[in-house]
Amino acid sequence: MLFHTFCHLPHIGEKTEKKIWSEGIRNWDDALSAPTFQKILPRGLFETSYSFLLRSLEKMEKKDLRFFNERLHNFNRWRLFSHFREEAVYLDIETSGLFPPDDYITLITLFDGTKIKTYIHNINLFDFPRDIMKHHIIITYNGKCFDIPFIERYFGIRLPQIHFDLRFMLKSLGLSGGLKACEKMIGINRGELQGIDGYMAVLLWQKYQEGWTEALETLIAYNVEDTVNLEKLMVFFYNQKMYQFAFPELALPEPRKKIIMSSHIHREILDEIKYERLRSFQNKEW
Repeated sequence: MLFHTFCHLPHIGEKTEKKIWSEGIRNWDDALSAPTFQKILPRGLFETSYSFLLRSLEKMEKKDLRFFNERLHNFNRWRLFSHFREEAVYLDIETSGLFPPDDYITLITLFDGTKIKTYIHNINLFDFPRDIMKHHIIITYNGKCFDIPFIERYFGIRLPQIHFDLRFMLKSLGLSGGLKACEKMIGINRGELQGIDGYMAVLLWQKYQEGWTEALETLIAYNVEDTVNLEKLMVFFYNQKMYQFAFPELALPEPRKKIIMSSHIHREILDEIKYERLRSFQNKEW
């Protein structure tokens, strides 16, 4: 999408960008060769825009992520995705509760589109701060409000990466109601993990603390599912924007339908957790 982007040029916004597209100038090569480009731009902007496009081509050749990140508004940075996808990682955390420092991170999963790595409290969790710095784009769902600040407080670090929060991105398309609801809207089926949520993830960790190793395996499977599905949501969002902008040829292929996970889902543990949750709700009603 970046080769078709003009709103990163000085003094050019989305309105002018759409006008440029409507005149048949669909990408940078068109603009550099079409005489009409000069006529479309406000007076005095052509020379600046022309030289900036040449500079943009050079920066793309060098894969200069920072250059484009600094020149795109936050709501347009998603355009970086297809060109810098190899720099991105999908992230999701599980916690013992919602309120640090009393509560803590139990699991973190990273997925780079190919490999899955999970970090577990009291096992390898403190490898995470080193590993996350290998990536330049972090993609989450509601990470702006929860995952990122929780991580930064817990580890005492700052995550300087570009951050795509799918909660707000998908909301701009009319999809809201939480991660699971958005997944359902685009046809993602969680199979055996259907109906499991963050509260039940806390209960699974508590079961593991009581000595049920099967509970940890099931919790890992749940956390991995949350993380892997972020790629499907990101590609869905990107493709919807391509259709909105009338660039259907730029749509990305859907990610693999199934990622092989090393952790197993233990049905008996899930049944026990669901029973305990129901019982706690009934006790509250009494």
